[in-house]
Amino acid sequence: MSGERDGRDDQAEPDQLDDVRNRDELRERYYGLLQELRVVVPGVQVLLAFLLTVPFATGFRRLDESSRQLFGVALTLAMLSVVVLLTPTLVHRFGARTARSARLRLSIVSTRIGMALMGPALLLSMLVVLRLIFSGWTVVALMTLLVLVMVAMWIAVPWFTWRVEDEARAAEGARLPRLE
Repeated sequence: MSGERDGRDDQAEPDQLDDVRNRDELRERYYGLLQELRVVVPGVQVLLAFLLTVPFATGFRRLDESSRQLFGVALTLAMLSVVVLLTPTLVHRFGARTARSARLRLSIVSTRIGMALMGPALLLSMLVVLRLIFSGWTVVALMTLLVLVMVAMWIAVPWFTWRVEDEARAAEGARLPRLE
């Protein structure tokens, strides 16, 4: 099994696909990525909206200076995440329609960066809340658990599935795409 179906190479990296010859494959991958973003972006926007309201709550004054700084970093990271995660949609609306592989590559990178910004925003937001509720080892234990789960689900699980698929394709003599 070479990864070709209906004349398309679903194993190739986007920069190996031709904008004209592989138009349907590039379009399919790009629309798939936009569908994923339609699920992710509303959640990120809701988190940002809540974060934007927190300083106006009366309890915000109870935060110590370091918690306020952590909150400010979390808020900034969440805003940056929204901006970067919206980039593929803007590229889709305003970018050159014939630069399909370039749009797909940019969108994949933007999605990865947006998610990388969202991780610390989530963790820092949680840290601020946990520091308000608990103290000492409870905060450390809960944050450690959250970091471990995030690393496991966002890094280890995708890496493991990628590795398993890579080994299966290597056995077949095929190559695993690195940008999907």
